[in-house]
Amino acid sequence: MEASFLGVPGVDTWVFGGLAAFSFVTAFVTSTVGTAGGLILLAVMAIWFPPSVLIPLHTVVMLGSSSSLAVMRWRYVLRGTLLPFSLGAVVGALAGAQIFVTLSAVVLQGILGVSILALAWIPKFTQFGPERGRFAVLGVVMTFLGIFVSATGSLLAPFVAGATEDRRHMPPTLSILMTVVHIAKLAAFGAVGLGVGAYLPLIGAMIAVSILGNFVGSRTLDRVPERTFRIALQVVLTGLGLRLLWVTAAEAGLF
Repeated sequence: MEASFLGVPGVDTWVFGGLAAFSFVTAFVTSTVGTAGGLILLAVMAIWFPPSVLIPLHTVVMLGSSSSLAVMRWRYVLRGTLLPFSLGAVVGALAGAQIFVTLSAVVLQGILGVSILALAWIPKFTQFGPERGRFAVLGVVMTFLGIFVSATGSLLAPFVAGATEDRRHMPPTLSILMTVVHIAKLAAFGAVGLGVGAYLPLIGAMIAVSILGNFVGSRTLDRVPERTFRIALQVVLTGLGLRLLWVTAAEAGLF
């Protein structure tokens, strides 16, 4: 008989508690380093959930986590990026939702991996064109890719980091922009009939714990020197980019 804790299909007590605990860890990582938490959480959740459930479920959890961090650190948000990015996100969601159920994520994961590595090591790429136009384009691209691979925050992170010289602006700005992405994605998923109602107890627990992780991580960030933050961000992005390429090669049967 299929495991079920609090009515959540396929999830027993240990899995429920483990996923909630991981939400704390990944929220702490994101609020301290500025990125990576969403991708780590996605990799863990993929152990238990098929893609048709995983992407919408991960999106809802990350919406709660991202929005809470943005609210906590609102005074550090680069607000000029919000409107152009939001307009672009609407376009990206409309384009991506129509082909979500048929397109393989392998090629997109490979593109994502190469892009993260390039942006981490060639920072001038993250400052193309006027800021408003740049973030409008990013809104389209990040939301479109997010429909398929969910965790695109690591690709957006270098662009946000390139728009500010103060580390404290980076995590909350990335969080508010990813909140826009998650909302656009959920609207798109709803339009094509994808829902996560049966998973609400798990979602509630993971979001609640992630808020605590954001609080602790934000306090840690305030004590981290700027140079240390920038180096840590580059190291994390490099590791994530290489991991995505490894996963892509494995799924393509190259080894």
